[in-house]
Amino acid sequence: MKKIDEFISDVRNPASAETFLRHALEAIFDTGRHILAKVGGFKLELEYKAIARGLGERGIITRELAETLVPIAGYRNRIVHFYHEITSRELYGILQDDLRDIEEFIRQITRFLEINGVR
Repeated sequence: MKKIDEFISDVRNPASAETFLRHALEAIFDTGRHILAKVGGFKLELEYKAIARGLGERGIITRELAETLVPIAGYRNRIVHFYHEITSRELYGILQDDLRDIEEFIRQITRFLEINGVR
């Protein structure tokens, strides 16, 4: 049995993956919003794509990562508003191929916080 078939065969796997992915994405943008509020000079946005761009514009994360986060913000909205369109195979693919973007966000935010004396 292929790993994807194992993943899909238990309905708890896709449901859990979707929930945890949504939580992780919301944490990224909530963290970004808090940091932007603290550094000032940024019109506080509620829209996730604007938060991603603001983090890049302020040098909090690289512009490259910021541009990667823009479609990720859109994906979070898709999970919340168009959840019925999300497939188990799509979630499996994200788990296999795209978690490095979340890991890179954590690395860059941790570095920003360390440089700025936040522990």
